[in-house]
Amino acid sequence: MTPTDKPQPPFITLDSVTKRWSNGATVLDGISLQAERGEFISLIGPSGCGKSTLLRLLAGLSGLSSGSVTLDGMLPESAREIMSFIFQDATLLPWRTVRSNVELGLELEGKTTESQRRKTSTALLQLVGLSDVADLHPRQLSGGMRMRVSIARALATQPKILLMDEPFGALDEMTRDFLNEEVLRLRENDQFTTFFVTHSVAEAVFLSTRILVLRAKPGQIAREIPVPFAYPRTADLRSAPEFLRLVGEVSAALRSVQGPSNPSNPEHP
Repeated sequence: MTPTDKPQPPFITLDSVTKRWSNGATVLDGISLQAERGEFISLIGPSGCGKSTLLRLLAGLSGLSSGSVTLDGMLPESAREIMSFIFQDATLLPWRTVRSNVELGLELEGKTTESQRRKTSTALLQLVGLSDVADLHPRQLSGGMRMRVSIARALATQPKILLMDEPFGALDEMTRDFLNEEVLRLRENDQFTTFFVTHSVAEAVFLSTRILVLRAKPGQIAREIPVPFAYPRTADLRSAPEFLRLVGEVSAALRSVQGPSNPSNPEHP
């Protein structure tokens, strides 16, 4: 075997990742998984199982209690330049226009000229169907439009890793479905690796290559379910019998890890 024939290591590796809060509560316990380039992995599970915490560990926004995380051979703190994070809220700057919000990450990087940033924002706003609102401010947009701006901003820096923390949870079903299709369309242009948190089983099945079902107290991977549908995926897939069967299987797996309700949430001590 020549050096070029050596198998490549996984793009992302979590090895026995554990996270405890200062009060002693364990939110994640012994999480181990690997992800290859271009995978779309959805995380589902009951409230408090550590889904959002896991994204924060991948992003280096929270420290590990034990275990390790590597992303393209780097620790999370060193990998921030190759990742973007889309939160539950659009988190747009209200005093900046749509265009200047999209260009924000590029400005902060300081590696591009003004004309290069404008070219990138123009292309992305066209991709997400917002060219006609480039000069408006966030307050003038609907919730779905603001989230599309957030997606465009996240993709402006051409990330290799996209972390999405239930970004469509507050939207109506029609807008959510549209944005699901939009994300997959954008993914066809640039094969970023995605970790996606959602409470919607149908959304997870529609988007993902793989679904991880987490149990809570402590957060652990209870089930890993591959999604066999080829990309590109269209809206027609949602009514296909095989899609509905998989939604039922994932729903059953989710019900199996649902425990009694508890007013405390270990993700937010």
